[in-house]
Amino acid sequence: MKILLTGATGYVGGRLRLALEARGDSLRCLARRPENLRGRVGPQTEVVGGDVRDLAALERAMNGVHVAYYLVHAMGATGDFEKEDRDAARIFGAAALAAGVRRIIYLGGLGNPEEELSPHLRSRQEVGEILRSSGVPTLEFRASIVIGSGSLSFELVRALVERLPVMIVPRWTKVVAQPIAIRDLIDYLVQALDFPEPQSRIYEVGGADITSYEGLMREYARLRRLRRFMLRVPVITPRLSSLWLGFITPVYARIGRKLIESIRHPTIVRDDAALRDFQIRPMGMSAAFERALSREEQQFVESRWFDALSSGGPLRSEDGTRFGNRLADRRSLDVPVSPASAFAPIRRIGGKQGWYACNFLWKLRGAVDLLVGGVGMRRGRPHPDRLQVGDALDFWRVEAFESNRLLRLRAEMRLPGRAWLEFEVAESELGSQIRQTALFDPVGLSGLLYWYGIFPLHGIVFRRMIQGLARAALEASGADPKS
Repeated sequence: MKILLTGATGYVGGRLRLALEARGDSLRCLARRPENLRGRVGPQTEVVGGDVRDLAALERAMNGVHVAYYLVHAMGATGDFEKEDRDAARIFGAAALAAGVRRIIYLGGLGNPEEELSPHLRSRQEVGEILRSSGVPTLEFRASIVIGSGSLSFELVRALVERLPVMIVPRWTKVVAQPIAIRDLIDYLVQALDFPEPQSRIYEVGGADITSYEGLMREYARLRRLRRFMLRVPVITPRLSSLWLGFITPVYARIGRKLIESIRHPTIVRDDAALRDFQIRPMGMSAAFERALSREEQQFVESRWFDALSSGGPLRSEDGTRFGNRLADRRSLDVPVSPASAFAPIRRIGGKQGWYACNFLWKLRGAVDLLVGGVGMRRGRPHPDRLQVGDALDFWRVEAFESNRLLRLRAEMRLPGRAWLEFEVAESELGSQIRQTALFDPVGLSGLLYWYGIFPLHGIVFRRMIQGLARAALEASGADPKS
């Protein structure tokens, strides 16, 4: 069976890819930036470049495919995401029909379609309708809150409970939902491959418990043995709530707002057909939290909610903006250690390790980014000692990585232009040379003013950072950093 997986760089798609690879299926992944995925996949997995709105790319990707997973949506988009979702689904369905695909498997959202759903949930269900009307048998799974290490809801609940001894709980935190563990959701998606019925079906899936975000926060606090006080307030708008979440949690304000808007109505399972037709007995929220916490403690998270490139918003290079000449700040230092030793602190940069100099200023820059609607500094890094292309690292993303030689980071903060931070290590007469380059592509006058306005500060930060990297390399190798 040849399988096409879209959304493999996202949270659910990343977990599903691992499960399909473990089965030994013939897997092909479609990604807008294939270089961000090739370093992650198994040796037998094929990665092809393309967008779900590009018919020619889909025709190539679906050649010989029997089952296609559709796990993409435009929640992180800043424009008309409903139209984007609608257009993408129509193109995908038409391409699947033309290629002779036998089944589409789609993950949508729970919610009573007879009620006035939020734009986000309405769009998710509309995509399912479009895929079913394509003529290709479609299995649609509708889920509510997903709990797992690295999931959006888990990170939100954990941040609120861990950081706030007294919490303000708006009305939306009382709306009932039926959260499902990521492990159970993946099991449903995998078992759908062998589903015997040829016609289209909708399955509502959820965990063993019906609760709310307030209930999730109370249960998390109980498991962590934290005393937390919750103050109910009658009215806080979704915008105010999203801004609050943007300051306290890792959730970006625009995604927080769409998340809150989607919780206006209950998202519970009203049809238990999934329990009858699949050999899965979903766990409750306590077991889901315990599993998520155990995997966090092992520092082993296969995917996180912000792994998808769209989570940081659209890239400016994709909207036709013209960029001026690149501005650069280049520095180098020779250190009497091997290239592997010189590269070791570079490999560990960011996250809890910090940036080897002026960490307060880095955090301040992240706070400013949050204020203007950016991603901030709180994404950390997926592993303290390993990096690969596509990883999110504070407000950067790994664009290139070559062990013991090269690390290039692309900025995802709000900027009047594009920015990169690159580290290279090469052999030298002394041992190794560390080269550090900050690049900036300004947009218009505002970009130039931004660069030259902070250039004096960069002079301090970047000089101390490369010195800190050299000092860390010397200390790790046992050499005297003062010599």
